[in-house]
Amino acid sequence: MQEKTLKAHELAHEGVKRKLLAVLKEEGYELNEDLADRVEHFLSCVVRRPDTNAIAEVLEWLGAQRRQCKMQVETIPMQDVEQWAVDPSTGATRHETGEFFEVIGIRVSQGDQREQTEWCQPIIYQREMGILGILCQRINGECRYLLQAKAEPGNLYKLQISPTLQATVSNLKRAHGGRKPIFAEYFENPRPGSVIYATYQTEDGGRLYLKTNLNMLVEVDPDEALEIPDNFRWLSMYEIKQLLKYENTVNLHVRSIISPL
Repeated sequence: MQEKTLKAHELAHEGVKRKLLAVLKEEGYELNEDLADRVEHFLSCVVRRPDTNAIAEVLEWLGAQRRQCKMQVETIPMQDVEQWAVDPSTGATRHETGEFFEVIGIRVSQGDQREQTEWCQPIIYQREMGILGILCQRINGECRYLLQAKAEPGNLYKLQISPTLQATVSNLKRAHGGRKPIFAEYFENPRPGSVIYATYQTEDGGRLYLKTNLNMLVEVDPDEALEIPDNFRWLSMYEIKQLLKYENTVNLHVRSIISPL
């Protein structure tokens, strides 16, 4: 019964897509692959499939992940931060390995378009690039996106819905001595033709100095079976868009990656 319902939904979806494209053609729009992709994406944002999990269920899953998270965060004096110290030659605060990032000082001048024209401030300087990536896969004819409930020490409620991969080069090299991020191989060595897009984007220039991330969307073959941990979940674009309405739920990196779609 469920299979018949899904098939009927797919047929209705294609019918609506053809009607929208026909209307656009009548209005003088040039029908091409990009326009068809945008219509397809629009429908994926506004139409909920019969087998799509309710938003309440996704929020319940996120709430359970938050309750299970044992990570504790407390603020401590900077001099008590282990493996980090001030470099006497530069004054920058850096990790003993030279990896990750530094906290440096900058002086800004001629900032006529800002509230002040000159000021000094500390800023985070990370020479290496980060990779922010989402895996997607066609499941029952619909594109789903693999996201995770990821713990970050600065998050409200500890966990937010985050990309499949959210890592710096230091993370990927395991400079911290811990585990390599799961699913990293799909983004470090993607199979030919699997990358839907990969673009370099900058982070907040008020807090990070010359910081660039590689945003990636990578497609997995429909018949490839992935082992998905409990803190990961396939979501439709409809679900992601709906979850954006909830405070402190979807992190900024997910928003950045899906924005070109």
